[in-house]
Amino acid sequence: MSNGALQVARTGLDAQNTKMRVIANNLANVNTNGFKRQRASFETLAYQHNITPGAPADAQNQYAIGLSLGTGVALQGTARIETQGALQTTGNALDIAIEGPGYFQVEMPDGQVGYTRAGNFSRTSEGTIVTAGGLPLIPEIQIPEGTTGITVGSDGTISAALAGETEITILGQIETASFVNPAGLKPLGDNLLIESEASGDPQVGGAGEEGRGTLRAGALEGSNVNIVEELVDMIETQRAYEVNSKMISATDEMLQFVNQQL
Repeated sequence: MSNGALQVARTGLDAQNTKMRVIANNLANVNTNGFKRQRASFETLAYQHNITPGAPADAQNQYAIGLSLGTGVALQGTARIETQGALQTTGNALDIAIEGPGYFQVEMPDGQVGYTRAGNFSRTSEGTIVTAGGLPLIPEIQIPEGTTGITVGSDGTISAALAGETEITILGQIETASFVNPAGLKPLGDNLLIESEASGDPQVGGAGEEGRGTLRAGALEGSNVNIVEELVDMIETQRAYEVNSKMISATDEMLQFVNQQL
């Protein structure tokens, strides 16, 4: 039984150590544009049923509660929390935030479609609108040379004022993608996510349509990490880790006592 207690406490140490890593990643990305915090979820490991509830205790009676011993805990998964981050006004025409559900689409180097909430875009020397990492938007939008002003509408329509022309020119429209289960998107790093079996297929279209969020130009969505909440979780995790560590020490002392007495 004591050896079993050591094993159970060890699983608790592993689980709390992993949860602390999730919290550390949240805090590290507190200033990352469009970052969504993660939450660690736990599950119990298999139980050993020495006596099953309802099993016959004798010829006439049954056990009411039984005897089941747990074998510990494991990390079930990390859920991404999709709440809206605070919008920060920048005044840069190519800084674009999504208000509500949805993701920008970008073309990755291997041709795969990536999804991001980070709207800090810029343009290349050829005029292509790209992410901070140089990935072009889908559909690709070119800003002509000699453009004197850019306007991005709430539906993603990009218009430009060209030198020597009095009329506004429509350059294209930024399309956004939504998912049935956005938490199922697979994170890659570099503020990018990709489609997975869990996320479902993307529903692509104009911003503000079919439940997708609208766009706000001249602003960026900040991280949705709440530092106070993360610090509270960190203290709680630290205490849980200490308790499991003390359990190992207490069990070790019990084993030493048995070895000395027998």
